[in-house]
Amino acid sequence: MSITTLGQFIIEKQQDFPYAKGELSRLLRDIGIAAKIISREVNKAGLTQILGEYGSVNVQGEDVKKLDIIGNETFIWALEKGGEVCAMASEENDDMIPLQGAYSKNGRYVICIDPLDGSSNIDVNVSIGTIFSIYRRVTESGTEPTLNDVLQPGNKLVAAGYVVYGTSTMLVYSTGKGVYGFTLDPSIGEFCLSHPDIKTPEDGKVYSINEGNAGEFPQGVTNYLNWVKETDKATNRPYTARYIGSMVADFHRNLLKGGVFIYPPTAKAPKGKLRLMFECIPMSFIAEQAGGKSTTGTERVLDVEPTEIHQRVPVIMGSKNMVDKVLEFMK
Repeated sequence: MSITTLGQFIIEKQQDFPYAKGELSRLLRDIGIAAKIISREVNKAGLTQILGEYGSVNVQGEDVKKLDIIGNETFIWALEKGGEVCAMASEENDDMIPLQGAYSKNGRYVICIDPLDGSSNIDVNVSIGTIFSIYRRVTESGTEPTLNDVLQPGNKLVAAGYVVYGTSTMLVYSTGKGVYGFTLDPSIGEFCLSHPDIKTPEDGKVYSINEGNAGEFPQGVTNYLNWVKETDKATNRPYTARYIGSMVADFHRNLLKGGVFIYPPTAKAPKGKLRLMFECIPMSFIAEQAGGKSTTGTERVLDVEPTEIHQRVPVIMGSKNMVDKVLEFMK
């Protein structure tokens, strides 16, 4: 039986990035190590009393879970030990974090990360995940990193990906040359290539949206939702609604099987709810690399110029033809 581990695969692909001199490869391995630690903690959470709220509120106004803190600290530790990253922006922190490792100031990359996406689902054993995006720093190596290093549009990405902690733990990432998925084999403690060169279907019949907010949706989205529920054999309708409330899990299913994920603006969140830097940009990068599409409804997500770390945007992403259909109704 032939098995390709994440480490082996990264080394094989290193020639795609001659400018990186191995740093990007080491950084991706650091992320893999942190993901293994978090996976272990997630799997034993109920046994070690680390479920539930930490007792503080993060910058988004959400109750912080104990596992959120563990996830955040694990990535800070792994990235400081690795030394390839000079600064990190996390959904759990108000501001950018200049990393303090021995070699961090010389690091050539910055990372934006949502350490534990879908954390409200932790207590009920529903799939959660980690989302990350990697940029080359714009300030000079050896100097103090600045906010300009972090606030870069998605079209400047070097790599992005996510980890889903579900029935198995799976890491999916892209460096702009296709999308690859690795499943953690707990018997050997390694991520093994399980989904080579992922291509998302151009069409599907699954739509993912929180219809609890339907009374606040734009009219175009409401019209689309009415359309998907109509019976029409020619267009394979009605469609199927699937919404977990964990973006990583919803996106992952739609990526593999075909579907569209929609989080439109609402009266309560006129700019959308999801975070541009931590959720929308990295997932949009993966979607496009797999042959899908992602938009705010008015522009490509990867072309949005960020102005603040915790900026929010509406998003429609997934199978290309399905995204186009939503846009057709929104016009």
